[in-house]
Amino acid sequence: MIVNETLQTTPVQPTTARTGMTLVTAPPCHFCDDAQERLGSLEARGLIELTLVPAESQEGRALIAAHRPGMFPLILVEGRYFHDGRLPRGKLARLVQKLEGR
Repeated sequence: MIVNETLQTTPVQPTTARTGMTLVTAPPCHFCDDAQERLGSLEARGLIELTLVPAESQEGRALIAAHRPGMFPLILVEGRYFHDGRLPRGKLARLVQKLEGR
């Protein structure tokens, strides 16, 4: 599968505006840990700007109320719902290809 190649840690040319991603997490949550690791690697490559928000924080509670996730983590791209629960590899790979093509 090409997903692993897409998520390699090879740096890309920095862009002037990185895509903002928000990760709302709850402890303990292995899906949250996995998403944070994968999205952290995208941030290290300069593709995204990752914001971590604890579910129990005021901001986290507001995002949960607005988006009503069924599971954690809640993942937003530029403030819009992307996914909740386990981070889908195919959907993430498509997003990465889109970001790399900017």
